[in-house]
Amino acid sequence: MNFLRAVTLGVSLLAMPMWAQAQNAIQSINSAQQSGAQVVRIELAQPLAEVPSGFTIQAPPRIAIDLPGVGNAMGRSAIELNQGNLRSINVAQAGERTRLVLNLKQAANYTAQLQGKTLLLVIESQGQVAAAPQSSEPVHFAESGNQTQQALKDIDFRRGQDSAGRVVVELPSNQVGVDIRQQGQSLVVEFLRSTLPENLRRRLDVTDFGTPVQSVSTSQVGDRVRMVVEPRGNWEHSAYQSDTQFVLEVRPVKEDPNKLVQGPGYQGEKLSLNFQNIEVRALLQVIADFTNFNVVTSDTVTGNVTLRLKDVPWDQALDVILQAKGLGMRKSGNVLWIAPKDEITAKEKLDLEAKAQVAQLEPVRTQSFQLNYTKAEEVAKGLLGEGTGSSSKAKPILTPRGSVIFETRTNQVFVTDIPSKLEEIQQLIAKIDIPVRQVMIEARIVEADDKFGRQLGVKLGAADLRGIRGGTPGWGVGGNNRVSVTGNYLGVGEQTGQAEITEESYIPNTQFINLPAGEINGQNPATFALSLFSATANRFLNLELSALEADGRGKIVSSPRVITADQVKALIEQGTELPYQSATSSGATAIQFRKANLKLEVTPQITPEGNIILDVDVNKDSVGISTPAGLAIDTKHVKTQVLIENGGTVVIGGIFTQVERDETSKVPFLGDVPVLGYLFKTKGRTADKSELLIFLTPRVISDRSAVR
Repeated sequence: MNFLRAVTLGVSLLAMPMWAQAQNAIQSINSAQQSGAQVVRIELAQPLAEVPSGFTIQAPPRIAIDLPGVGNAMGRSAIELNQGNLRSINVAQAGERTRLVLNLKQAANYTAQLQGKTLLLVIESQGQVAAAPQSSEPVHFAESGNQTQQALKDIDFRRGQDSAGRVVVELPSNQVGVDIRQQGQSLVVEFLRSTLPENLRRRLDVTDFGTPVQSVSTSQVGDRVRMVVEPRGNWEHSAYQSDTQFVLEVRPVKEDPNKLVQGPGYQGEKLSLNFQNIEVRALLQVIADFTNFNVVTSDTVTGNVTLRLKDVPWDQALDVILQAKGLGMRKSGNVLWIAPKDEITAKEKLDLEAKAQVAQLEPVRTQSFQLNYTKAEEVAKGLLGEGTGSSSKAKPILTPRGSVIFETRTNQVFVTDIPSKLEEIQQLIAKIDIPVRQVMIEARIVEADDKFGRQLGVKLGAADLRGIRGGTPGWGVGGNNRVSVTGNYLGVGEQTGQAEITEESYIPNTQFINLPAGEINGQNPATFALSLFSATANRFLNLELSALEADGRGKIVSSPRVITADQVKALIEQGTELPYQSATSSGATAIQFRKANLKLEVTPQITPEGNIILDVDVNKDSVGISTPAGLAIDTKHVKTQVLIENGGTVVIGGIFTQVERDETSKVPFLGDVPVLGYLFKTKGRTADKSELLIFLTPRVISDRSAVR
């Protein structure tokens, strides 16, 4: 719920001494309706010097009027009226000041005027209140006080807190009038009786700043400077002026149903202030009057400030005042202490030095701490600043007078120090000495292969045994010339009697084509032989066909699992160690071993959200082929870091291998003859597929039974 306070205070009223109105008091309060408006008459004992200041609150609807130096002579503090828009009036007196609070039925504006000893408050009618938000008239942020046109000095854009866009304008004086209005989705700011130098007549594209403001365009229009600010999205704006610096701030609005005041950063009730050369101490007192805080101001806070604020949260207004005068603030309960920053720093330094002196004189005592899950030695080293890793550079937690010893057998730590430090150490140990959560990591390493092979071959040969058996070999080619056909040079010599025949070599020497099918995965092909020969069995045509087709599928699943504590490395492995010989420095040989194993090395880290970060190193080695130097090792290795939800499964690595090969061996030209060409060639086809997948499933163990 947003609150709006409008405050207009006169400088002369704040500066007026209180003794001048010390004898004044409220005599009576009456209310009446005139011409559609409601008039409240406050009769006083003496005339007021000027119209008192006040402010309005939208929710709950109220009007508050402050009367400095005025008392209450009515004898009562509450007046019930229930007339028109006015419910009741409360009169509250604090010291020499009285505040009138008019409780309304609906929010309304008011005007105040003086008629002798009577203060008249005219409350606008409900119809006027309802029509006010629809008015397109600009908001007069500051009235124009300069008589001639003055040139603006600078225009700048900055990014503020919580992605707020801040347009900063350096004015020539604090008398420049400013009007602000919203026109569609744009904000239009006009500086009255002002001029704009040529170098400032430009359009600033501020999209990259990441604020609701997209652009700022400034131009000269008649006797005024017009600035058009183009925001985007859901936003709200506020404006304030400190001396000659005018700031228009556009903030994104983030709706949060749990917040009473929407908007980022500042959450105070909104107010409007307009002060000309007012004392800082008086201005801080005004802020204190509108809040539930008590403000204590240092005597060294002096000086005046000119300040204009429009619809600004009060805590932001206070921040602007402090920044303008170089002041600091310290909060203690509902009391705000305000002083120059140097003074606050000096006081805090004195307080710290006083605490240090007390610590030097305070008696020490000894306290024992029983540790359940943490080693006493590690805690003792941490208290002394002697930890390992990043904690090795840490400063000791104990005071210079403190000491610590540990006892390993009972896992206790004995600390001697001042009582306040012992309480701090007790809280520290309570956070450290807790059971570490454990994680069970299950890995599945799946190796799958699919192999297919096909081989088709042929052997073709011819033999003429007539010459061997006493006849004439070969065929006549004219005259006494003859020709003999067989597989090779030696075969021709054997058939024609040029070489001696041996039983072992004769058949192979008669082959024209020797392209048999090869083996696949150690399996020999099947063969089929056919022979065509003459009736006398002395001429032969031999044919052998060989063919083999192999299809194999396999899957190897390895499932190592290990349990370890949070952020503690775990290792599990299984496999074979292969011996091999190596030379020593003396020249002798020695037997050494190499591992071919399955290894899972993992370090888990449990995140605050309950997810698990795993540093994983997985090896899947196997015995490979034999070489003259020994057995080779086929390795498969994955090392990575992954984020997995509790109980979820992720594939961290995959190796897919596919080999396809077609081979053909043939006799040139003859192997290309359709159909008959298969008698003069061999064909083979191989298709091998293999895949390696590694699945990881971590689980946080919260129940001891889950480990079993």
